[in-house]
Amino acid sequence: MKILIHQFKLTATALCCFSACAAAVAAELDHNTLEEVTITASPLDAGILVPAQRLSGAALFQRQGSTLGETLDNLPGVSNSSFGPNVGRPVIRGLDGDRVQILQNGGANMDVSGLSFDHALPIDPLITERIDVLRGPATLLYGGSAIGGVVNVIDNRIARERVFDASGGVTGKAELRAGGATQERSSAAMVEAGNDRYALHVDAFDRNSRDMRVPRNMNCSGTTLLCNSAARAQGGGAGGTLYFDQGFVGLSSSEYRSRYGTVAEENVQIGMVRRHHVMAGEYRPLSAGVSRINFQWGRTQYSHTEYEGANAGVRFDTQGNDLRIEAHQTSRTVADNLLHDGVVGLQRDTRQLTVDEGGLSYFLPPSRSQSQALFTYQSLKTSWGQLSAGARTESVVVKTQPAASAATEKRFQPFSASIGVMRNARSSETKNGWQLTANVSQSERAPKDYELFADGPHIASRTYEVGDPNSALEKATQWDVGGEWQQGAHRFSVTGFVSDFANFLSLQSASGQTNGLPNYRYQGVKARFVGFESQAKLRLVGGADALLSSDASFGATDLELRYDQVRADDLTHQTPMPRIAPTRLGADVLWARHAWGARLGAVHASAQNRVPDGNLTTPSYTLWHAALNYHHHEGRTHWMWFAKLDNLTNQVAYSASSILRQTMPADGKEPPPLAGRSLKVGVQASF
Repeated sequence: MKILIHQFKLTATALCCFSACAAAVAAELDHNTLEEVTITASPLDAGILVPAQRLSGAALFQRQGSTLGETLDNLPGVSNSSFGPNVGRPVIRGLDGDRVQILQNGGANMDVSGLSFDHALPIDPLITERIDVLRGPATLLYGGSAIGGVVNVIDNRIARERVFDASGGVTGKAELRAGGATQERSSAAMVEAGNDRYALHVDAFDRNSRDMRVPRNMNCSGTTLLCNSAARAQGGGAGGTLYFDQGFVGLSSSEYRSRYGTVAEENVQIGMVRRHHVMAGEYRPLSAGVSRINFQWGRTQYSHTEYEGANAGVRFDTQGNDLRIEAHQTSRTVADNLLHDGVVGLQRDTRQLTVDEGGLSYFLPPSRSQSQALFTYQSLKTSWGQLSAGARTESVVVKTQPAASAATEKRFQPFSASIGVMRNARSSETKNGWQLTANVSQSERAPKDYELFADGPHIASRTYEVGDPNSALEKATQWDVGGEWQQGAHRFSVTGFVSDFANFLSLQSASGQTNGLPNYRYQGVKARFVGFESQAKLRLVGGADALLSSDASFGATDLELRYDQVRADDLTHQTPMPRIAPTRLGADVLWARHAWGARLGAVHASAQNRVPDGNLTTPSYTLWHAALNYHHHEGRTHWMWFAKLDNLTNQVAYSASSILRQTMPADGKEPPPLAGRSLKVGVQASF
């Protein structure tokens, strides 16, 4: 199957045709909107003990931002390392960059977004079906780079489950959205067709945004527009799946293109293209011992060029392959009330990276990284809960490939292990009560190529960076203890965690300057991250043990609360760690009746005064927001409409987790505040 996707533009005319097609479909989709929920989630069928969040359905549709970090921002324990409105990776429990692993459908997402704060992720939330956020010890299944957490973005280009029966069918959706602080105009569409023997998938998106409006005049423009913050992104993909009696096999191909301004430099833009090809499958053998075998192979080609005006500057090129094979063991009874299952797998990744300017090496010599790993996770389920244990061993080789001298090669052998226990005190009939968890892990991460071999200017952070080729493994011991309580419509969860790093690879200030930039070097330090996350949902009105009234004639009204905080310290130098989100408290009142829903709430962020010497503190702020949504059926098509107001009071606020808060004032420039008051509207049609 050969799929050609090149600068595909999704127009309003195409969307109208799409909606007309929806009206002609023979069967109506029973559409249930999904809420944002907190779950105990796992790659295993029955669950691995790891706190997680999942966004899908209506919750994802209404939260979607222009970046993955913006979409997940303000979930408990998750913040955004924003570099303006066009770049944002999720920060989990104070850990950012390559310590948070971004996956697509469980496979590696090879780009250079972890190398620099101004590099965007080549993933657009517009064509995302679901986002899972995993954290805690069980993330060792995905590698040492998941030491901070895992974000898995799912697009269903390869359908893992049968969607249609033997008679066949067609499903799909299309959406339009407009407005917001960037005056966004975006569109997306997806169509799936097939029967019980095959499935086909096609999707496409287009996003166009202007300079972002902020709550104060910017010196660069003399207006409330943030200079050089406009962007354009487009792309799409296609996939097909063949089903057979004992499994499936599928192929997909996709392309992502974007060009966006980097707000730190008024005349610098980044042009990016990423092509991604995947083969995945599953085999369910009839023999005892193994319930299924899954495999996924991916090939990625990525390139971006940094333009200064019309002139091409630094170019980043990377290409790589990743392979993952998992054998899921058949559940078996090993004793009275004791059930055992698990997964065993292997993973292999290779990546080549070249950074050059005018054909000359820049910042980092050409490098090749290769890793292979074996992993397992086993669980014992009892009548009172579950015991689990996992382990992962890796072999990592990172080497430079200079043309004029012998290559430098570094080898590492990371090993990670975890154990966990869950006590289920919930009623087997009502599911009410407590579920308690405790986990501990020992994790190791091999240094990245730039942490080993960097030697050049890094414009995004206004530093001259030098790697340490003698770096040792990054090592952390992590604990988390938590509980979830449920009583009817009421829910409450709380988790405390500690991450102790015996060796944390940190970019530290060094003496002197090079090329007019202050020198910084990677070195290992001892560090500790301690934090607390909690959220609750209380039914105020509408039955199911409502606190104020059981009268549902005016619909159901809920109160949602969330709280998180992280304290992070460099124990070697006795200073706070940089770019740590402050303590945050959020509250929302939600109302729903029949087809209507509404939300009114606020997020309060405390002042972040715990910063390294020489860094700016960040003042506190409170941002109010409101939303209204409506859904209905028209013929065989389900329509969902929303309107969202952000920053109702036009509050001036700054992000403590953004490096721009520090680098732009140091460069004599005004740092960008968060977006000002804005209204965004959208509509989605599905069938």
